[in-house]
Amino acid sequence: MGEKFDYEKLGLKVGLEIHRQLDTKKLFSPVPSELNDKVDFTFQRRLRPTMSELGEIDPAALEEFKKGRVYVYEGNYELTDLVYMDEEPPHMPDEEALRVALQIAYLLNATPVDEVHFMRKIVIDGSNVSGFQRTAIIATDGKVETPWGTVGIPTICLEEDACRIVERKDKEVIYRIDRLGIPLIEISTTPNIHHPEQAKVVAKFIGDALRATRKVKRGLGTIRQDLNISIEGGARVEIKGVQELDMIPLIIEREVERQLNLLEIRDELRRRGVKPEDIREEFYDVTDIFQNTGSKIIARAIKKGGRVLAIKLPKFRGLIGREIQPGRRLGTEFADRAKKYVPGIFHIDELPNYGISQEEVNAVIERLGLGEEDAFVLVAAEEETAKRALREVIKRAREAIEGVPEETRRALPDGNTQYMRPLPGKARMYPETDIPPIPLSDELKEEIRANLPELPQARVERYVKEFKLDRSMAQTLVDDERDELFETLVEMGVKPSLAASVLVVVLKGLRKEVPIENITDEHIKEAFRLFLEGKIAKEAFEEIFKELALHPEKSPKQIAEEKGLTLLSEEEVERIVDEVIQQNIEVVREKGMGAMGLIMGRAMAKLRGRADGKLVSQIVRRKLQELSS
Repeated sequence: MGEKFDYEKLGLKVGLEIHRQLDTKKLFSPVPSELNDKVDFTFQRRLRPTMSELGEIDPAALEEFKKGRVYVYEGNYELTDLVYMDEEPPHMPDEEALRVALQIAYLLNATPVDEVHFMRKIVIDGSNVSGFQRTAIIATDGKVETPWGTVGIPTICLEEDACRIVERKDKEVIYRIDRLGIPLIEISTTPNIHHPEQAKVVAKFIGDALRATRKVKRGLGTIRQDLNISIEGGARVEIKGVQELDMIPLIIEREVERQLNLLEIRDELRRRGVKPEDIREEFYDVTDIFQNTGSKIIARAIKKGGRVLAIKLPKFRGLIGREIQPGRRLGTEFADRAKKYVPGIFHIDELPNYGISQEEVNAVIERLGLGEEDAFVLVAAEEETAKRALREVIKRAREAIEGVPEETRRALPDGNTQYMRPLPGKARMYPETDIPPIPLSDELKEEIRANLPELPQARVERYVKEFKLDRSMAQTLVDDERDELFETLVEMGVKPSLAASVLVVVLKGLRKEVPIENITDEHIKEAFRLFLEGKIAKEAFEEIFKELALHPEKSPKQIAEEKGLTLLSEEEVERIVDEVIQQNIEVVREKGMGAMGLIMGRAMAKLRGRADGKLVSQIVRRKLQELSS
């Protein structure tokens, strides 16, 4: 299939920001970096924007402040201390986290700094109790080689992760602070990625370097990938929260599509002669038109004492309903901006609909004095709330005349994106006065460089050569991050082919039936210990793991005993084989050794999971030979 867009002609520029949690203690106090839903206490904070030394107020911080939210923090005594309640200064950074960050720097061909200086970076959504995040540059000038050319890595940073969100309400956000302070590595690339697939290649290379350390956390929420995307004539847009590697090309393609469509809308508005100043902040009260409306949303708002307000958007008719991404329109962008105040908006391009009649639409058109190309937007809410929501629509409509606004957007599961907030200002970094500079000696750097871990692709090659594994199986082991467990099993004495087969074939085969994420590494190691001790057969693994996925509180030994999967003695196996032969004696007398397959199949049907297949085969063969002689 051909490319959807000529990315070179469009001047596509993409930069990556990758964040990954390190599996060490917390960064600024010796607290375990674990998550726990136990809540022992709560406290509240409010955040307020202040001017920088240059007399500027960060626009993103100001927008958050306007929401008037209270931030509630939940904590427990095991995973929280006064540092993360912002009641005590930070301790010196965790030494292991610093060493892991240096390993990553060398794996990405970067140059470590001579002295680490922590800074405070303003955080405006309440996810850090202090209102800022501590971050430090660890290395600079890294690079990744790709088929499309070299991509630079200007900075590699070590910072503290933020709180995790529990619930977002209209005027209150509840956070849990167990995640706050978990060490986070941040890797930023230059914006000279010019193809969606190139972005995926770069992200894969960086991810491989991170995993090579064996000191990064795994699972949902432990890695976050942000994209900065622009095309010529468009604008830089930051897309946050890209979880899956395979989604990166699609998200880039969809953002290119969005920017191209917004530029077409801009050009059409200009052809129609509309200017930003033509969109005035004039609110029309049209509540009386909807007194007997069939719209449940509007009727409910009026019943609560709200008003229906409308604004006029000159020359916008037909463009608000224009699709800019699959299933999303310019009107969706208007609604995203207004959502901080109201659940939704109504606009002329989607009406009559939602219980609003053509007669009501005509009445609004007449009341506002709209021409054929003019549009309107309606909001039903308390009067001041409705005005605030419509001001956001006005602002976004004015931006549509200019083209593509710079903003931060949220990645959606289908590859589309949704508005979050304006891009943060540049003046948001301040020195951290509670942590002194940390010198990095030449001896430390040389020690780390001389003991770098193996990169995943090199590990695949080693598995093929050393353990004689099929390449695709070796690649799957590494890609699924089962390689460390694989090596542990081999060290325990498990044959490499069996360990790989269970981890790749058996577990992946169960994925469609049961939640295999409930099966822990300890479960797997214990099951293999039972096998090595001769207590279960390898045929029992599938049944044991299936039950563990449904009942992770049980042990493999417990399940083996409950399910009758513990190995029978050789005498018991021989007795069952004799029974099977006697039940099929006529076939045996007729075919002799030719009955091997039949007897073996029926014996294993009775013995599966309770006897080793090799032992059963030996007994069946011996018994048939005795009868044939």
